[in-house]
Amino acid sequence: ITCCCHLCFLSPVIVSVWFTLSSAAQGFHCTNLTLLCLCPDSAVRPLVHFSLPDVQNTNTLLLSDDGSTLYVGAQDAVLSLDVSQSDIIVEWRPSNSDITECQRKGKNPSVDCPNYVRVLQLINSTHLYVCGSYAYSPHNAYIVSLRCCCSGGAKGHCPFNPFQRNIGGELFAATTTDFKGVNPQIFRHFSKNGRSDVSLDSSLGLLEEPAFISSSLDPADRKLYFFFSEVGKEFNFVNKLQIARVAQVCKDDVGGRRTLQKKWTSFAKAPLLCQSPRQLPFNVLQDVFTLQPPEGSNTSDTLFYGVFTSQWSSDSESAVCVFRLQDIKTVFTGSYKTFDVGKHRWNPLQGHASDSILDDIKKNFLTGGSVKPVGYGPIVVSSGQQYARVAAMRTKAANGNQYTVLFLLTESGFFHKVVLFDLGPQVIEEIQVFKQPQLMKSIILSSSKGVLYVGTSEGVTAVPLANCSIYKTCSQCVLARDPFCGWSPTQRACTSLDTSPDPIGGNVDAVSGRPFLTLFLLLCFCPTEILVPLNEAVRLECVKPSNLATLTWTSSQFENLPENLFIQSAEGKLSFFATDATFGSYQCEAEEAGYKEVVASFSVRQIASPRSVRPSADVNNDNDHKHKDDDLVTPLSEAHEKYSYFSALVWVSILLAVCICVLILGCLYLWHQNNLGLKVTPLVSEKDSSHVNNCMETVPSLSTTEDAGPELKVVD
Repeated sequence: ITCCCHLCFLSPVIVSVWFTLSSAAQGFHCTNLTLLCLCPDSAVRPLVHFSLPDVQNTNTLLLSDDGSTLYVGAQDAVLSLDVSQSDIIVEWRPSNSDITECQRKGKNPSVDCPNYVRVLQLINSTHLYVCGSYAYSPHNAYIVSLRCCCSGGAKGHCPFNPFQRNIGGELFAATTTDFKGVNPQIFRHFSKNGRSDVSLDSSLGLLEEPAFISSSLDPADRKLYFFFSEVGKEFNFVNKLQIARVAQVCKDDVGGRRTLQKKWTSFAKAPLLCQSPRQLPFNVLQDVFTLQPPEGSNTSDTLFYGVFTSQWSSDSESAVCVFRLQDIKTVFTGSYKTFDVGKHRWNPLQGHASDSILDDIKKNFLTGGSVKPVGYGPIVVSSGQQYARVAAMRTKAANGNQYTVLFLLTESGFFHKVVLFDLGPQVIEEIQVFKQPQLMKSIILSSSKGVLYVGTSEGVTAVPLANCSIYKTCSQCVLARDPFCGWSPTQRACTSLDTSPDPIGGNVDAVSGRPFLTLFLLLCFCPTEILVPLNEAVRLECVKPSNLATLTWTSSQFENLPENLFIQSAEGKLSFFATDATFGSYQCEAEEAGYKEVVASFSVRQIASPRSVRPSADVNNDNDHKHKDDDLVTPLSEAHEKYSYFSALVWVSILLAVCICVLILGCLYLWHQNNLGLKVTPLVSEKDSSHVNNCMETVPSLSTTEDAGPELKVVD
């Protein structure tokens, strides 16, 4: 075990490691993982990334019913990830002979011949059904309690080609059944109650080069709907025209007795129309997400959110259309087209069907009408980013309103969180999930955990649906319009709605009618003081509170900042040289939805030149340090010291005057004593005169050194 990164700061805290797994064993090999590699992407927007050095193409995802366990189908492995218990990896790789046989068929042994797990389906709480490409020879298996398993051939359960998309499940599969991947089929496997497995009648050409996208079950009518794109044969074009389709089959279809035995008798398909007014249609379906209706509603209100692209567009253009299940049912109960075998084209079906209903079904499986989207057009159109995957959920915001939130993954690796407001959709957050384009990718949404999982060849990334802590103020929290977030007055923080007992509405409607908000923010934002020397380069930082905000710098010295003095970068930084003209206050304002907020404020002032102090020769080291400290004194400290020097100067002057007076008085006293001594000398008695003379004789002579007495040393 080798450490990959340090410590995950998400709860629960899990040490991040790389796992070195044995890859020599053939077939299945189960390994318990006690540590999970969870590496946070950044402190601003934490993303939890799971990866293993020996496991790649982790792009088939399945959540358990309670959302606690994520099953991952990868290259030569199946993983069970659960933060509440030990994690398990089951290695499932082809044998050397299988890889050799795959290579003899002209396939690349390292690219085409591994076992890519493409189907995961929970059968019950202990059994997991899996299906993989297995060296271009599809195999399936049952993994029991993630400990042991049994494997066998599974032609028609998943594709030979590991890079073809398919739809799989416990009972139904839409895939290709041949080595070249040109024979599409829709199967029902593992039929219950003695019913036979059924499939499409391949002789009828019901499907034309389809790319299967998604499937959905309507439990009320017991019908299964498949979404895919295929070549439209009903149009006579020189080039192949792609058409987005939805097909239906009855879940309990048993086939015909003599005609269409063990074949679908309920199969029908209809075009999906996603088109803006006076524009070419978005005709290639990329992904579909099924959004179930609210609890207690009719299943006919089920919505299907589809991502579409156009085969005619050369730009990265895509659209999102939403279809209602009731509209799909209406089209399938309407008129159908019939296939003219002689002319090899589709014609509208005239009148009623003949008595040979099953024979007519062979020719009449294409509806005469198209399924139109809700609102008769796309709800989201992107010209700069090409969307590849979509997920959706409903949530209740702090103001009590219900909102639909779309989670869109782009081909370039960006994740967009889009809220569908009454006035139109709004992208409220953009996150980069991966940097290199991924051929195979998938997303799965866990509403209960509040996490979106993204599976790619690089690993699995967990993206939290809400990141409310990035909004530092009430206005930022409200203007973000994130329905998952709200401002908590008690906590004075932007928090998730499930953790805040008293949130303030997390959308722009919550601040309607509050025009004083901008003025209040402008008045009470405290500036940051910047002290710089003259002619130094100054760079002021400013961060957008959201991607939708626009930044503007203002100054009290200028009505508009001159371009010859100031440089404002695209990231919001303001750069200039500190001069007499540029010293002053600066504010960075963020404007969004008509509201302005000061997000940064600075006061740029000139720092005074340091004082020069020349130390005397007898100054000790302590004074040297003091002079060095004096050189670092700020102008504010210098002003304080100037005030202290005035009082000290007064005291020094007083002491100097006192000393001078004392010195003058001392001199006068000595002069007075000297004059007094000269006057009393003649009065000395004869008895003492000898003593005086002797004392006078001890005074050294200045004439010669020989006559000099003892040396007189003056000690200062």
